[in-house]
Amino acid sequence: MISQPVSPASSLEPTALRQRWQSLREEQPRTRIRDAAEQLGVSEAQLLATGVGEDVVRLDLRLDTLLPRLESLGKVMTLTRNESAVHEKRGLYRNVEVNGAVALVLDENIDLRLFLTRWRFGFAFREVRPEGTRRSLHFFDGTGMAVHKVYLEDESGVSAFERLVEDYTHAEQSRGVPVEAATAAEAPRPDGDIDVEGLVSGWRALQDTHDFFPLLRRFKVARTQALRLVGSELTTPVATSSLTWVLEKVAASGLPIMVFVGNPGAIQIHTGPVHTVRAMGPWMNVLDPSFNLHLRTDHVHTAWIVRKPTRDGVVTSLELFDAAGENIALLFGKRKPGIPEQPEWRALMEELIAALPATGVAS
Repeated sequence: MISQPVSPASSLEPTALRQRWQSLREEQPRTRIRDAAEQLGVSEAQLLATGVGEDVVRLDLRLDTLLPRLESLGKVMTLTRNESAVHEKRGLYRNVEVNGAVALVLDENIDLRLFLTRWRFGFAFREVRPEGTRRSLHFFDGTGMAVHKVYLEDESGVSAFERLVEDYTHAEQSRGVPVEAATAAEAPRPDGDIDVEGLVSGWRALQDTHDFFPLLRRFKVARTQALRLVGSELTTPVATSSLTWVLEKVAASGLPIMVFVGNPGAIQIHTGPVHTVRAMGPWMNVLDPSFNLHLRTDHVHTAWIVRKPTRDGVVTSLELFDAAGENIALLFGKRKPGIPEQPEWRALMEELIAALPATGVAS
């Protein structure tokens, strides 16, 4: 470990920044690039781009054709994260549907919702490691924050990876990345300005879980603010330790669940059972062959049981939020449209409410 925090490097030229990164890696060889970027005071995209011309290639984001090409890579690991949770899935990047600004990936294991207007930069990375070269694709938003990553896991996909990189190499291969400053989230409106009666009425009339976000926009209400205002019929606060309790219960019972983790550019979904659940310091982890979850439990500021009416009946979720009201993760019972929620999942949520009631809910 280095004894002093690394001073911000945002004003450094890319070559100097790369030297700082290499020095940091020598002193902290296990430091991940995201953590290194934070220590160096730059975005992850800026740090990765310092390797352009060596082990990094900037990509032309013609996503309507690039994303379907990812099936040719064979078995991959996809990684989607936010500030508090990392969601990793192994499988095939297939059944890709690109519809303008939104793309879907509908493999049995790799299930994604991608919001492409947020995707600004893409890079191919050939990382030389003691065990061999690891090939991956990294996609970032305009601030340089990673929205989605794809790691090659099958050596048979190397030639397809190389062809893809050749076909999508960007004309601009400089080591500088024109990132934007992140904008502060808009403050919620005062509670007294919210039409709570209308919000509750609209909530009760929901026909699909996908109608929930348009409802919040219609009433100009922040998400956690809505959960707090609508009352116990629709939401119930539970203890911030609820995730660990739920994962341990479903691992023991084999009950299949859905775990959503996302950021503004991507949502990644696990559907199925979880088996190996392990706490490591502040991290709660699922360590299964095709699914890994790493979630900072100390970042969970509020946790809610949320009930959304649909044409298939009520759908119940456990929803975790950080202190800023940003969603960390959502958990549901396994289900598909047209199929009612599993009664075992709903019963587990009621058991959770009794076992771990919230001790207090911040506004």
